[in-house]
Amino acid sequence: MRVKDLIISFMTLSNLLFLVSFTSADTALNTASRKYSLSFDKNNYTIKEITINGQSLKYRAYTGIIYVAKPIDEKYQQINIFVPEIYYEMKKIGNYTLETAPIFLPNTVGGYLPGFPGKPGIDENGNPNAIAAALLKGIIVAAPGVRGRTNKGGSGLNTGKAPACIIDLKAAVRYLRFNDKVIPGDSERIISNGTSAGGAISALLAASGNSTDYESYLREIGAADTRDDIFAASCYCPITNLDNADAAYEWQFNKAINYKKNVISETADGHLQRKEIQDTLTSEQIALSAKLKLLFPFYLNKLNLKTENGTQLSLTQEGEGTFKEYLIGFIIKSAQAELDKGNSNLSSFEWITVKGNKVISINYDRFIAYITRMKTPPAFDGVDLGTGENDLFGTGTLNAQHFTDFGYKNSTVKGKMAEPQIVKLMNPMNYIGTKDAVTAKYWRIRHGTVDRDTSFAIPIILATHLKNTGYMVDFSLSWDRPHSGDYDLDELFEWISGLK
Repeated sequence: MRVKDLIISFMTLSNLLFLVSFTSADTALNTASRKYSLSFDKNNYTIKEITINGQSLKYRAYTGIIYVAKPIDEKYQQINIFVPEIYYEMKKIGNYTLETAPIFLPNTVGGYLPGFPGKPGIDENGNPNAIAAALLKGIIVAAPGVRGRTNKGGSGLNTGKAPACIIDLKAAVRYLRFNDKVIPGDSERIISNGTSAGGAISALLAASGNSTDYESYLREIGAADTRDDIFAASCYCPITNLDNADAAYEWQFNKAINYKKNVISETADGHLQRKEIQDTLTSEQIALSAKLKLLFPFYLNKLNLKTENGTQLSLTQEGEGTFKEYLIGFIIKSAQAELDKGNSNLSSFEWITVKGNKVISINYDRFIAYITRMKTPPAFDGVDLGTGENDLFGTGTLNAQHFTDFGYKNSTVKGKMAEPQIVKLMNPMNYIGTKDAVTAKYWRIRHGTVDRDTSFAIPIILATHLKNTGYMVDFSLSWDRPHSGDYDLDELFEWISGLK
């Protein structure tokens, strides 16, 4: 089925609804005078039960645990821990026991907004969410909340700007390690999971384990003094590598001057509404696109990426070359996988050439026209400081800042530039395989073939750099999938079960 429109994931929309329901005064609490114990109380739980498709499971729910000694926002700096009750009867689920089960660490972040601690539930399609599915597989779940770009303190200061989201996620991991002897599961087998911006911080957490760059921030909130490296990462459509994402976006969509996007707004009665906007780039935006497109080959070529067979991945100044063919290969592979499933409609797409049961090629320009542009240039560091990412890089007193030289030099509002160190802290590419970080060994990265929220180049660069640096990566483009996550949970948990 052809998917034309951006679909906001249920996870992201839920977070937005939460944000609407709380006033600024309620959203953040100034708790500097309070100090919390970092000790886990194994007796403070309730027994709950979930039934999905006729399968029932009782579990212990440890909820509302503050995971830092000096929280800045108690409503978000909490973690929920869920454990199958059957483990306390000395039984197994598959090969897992109370002590050996891995720990699934899903976040609920979308749009770099705050994310509340997750809970087991049913999604809009009647399927188990990732937490419920994990429990049914015998995996222990630790679901942390984290601050985001809109959090404010009682004094009105911003308390969730970068790098707050990754600091909180690291602190949650440290809480699990600090209490390893009393919290069920294997803290050496923590697997993070997230979608969109949540996928980005899942990647950042996995890339930057134990880096000293984050230490002062962790001390400030009273995080446990222990490790924060993890075992594996699951990343759905990660909105990451933000300081290079504008150039990548225009490299992909430069020829697409028409765009289509959905805008979320709040009605007078507090409800959220989604409206589709279709328009054409202005002459000024077309000029910005052309300039940004030229920046991408320079960045890509500096990475010195290679395919698995050793082919150098590069681009000419015009944006052509082996990297583009490499990207097209992932689209062909995705289409072939769909054809192998028996989807005979592929030949109806004018941009796909199919002979027999084999996808021979795609017309890249027609494919880009098919999926359409979603964002106007610059896609992330807006010259008017109008993007969520600009908001992310604000400060305690400034709501938004630029985070690229291009955005800053072309600013139409005389915006200020974020500190380079803060920008560095938010990009996993800066930490993969470095001496100052312990990077997770295993990675699973998914991005949809009709996902227009960021360029295909961004997840492909992440996956390829990881592979080139020696890590185990399961990467693919998911056929006809828009911006969304947790859509292949059976495959995700099968992947987890196979990790050694």
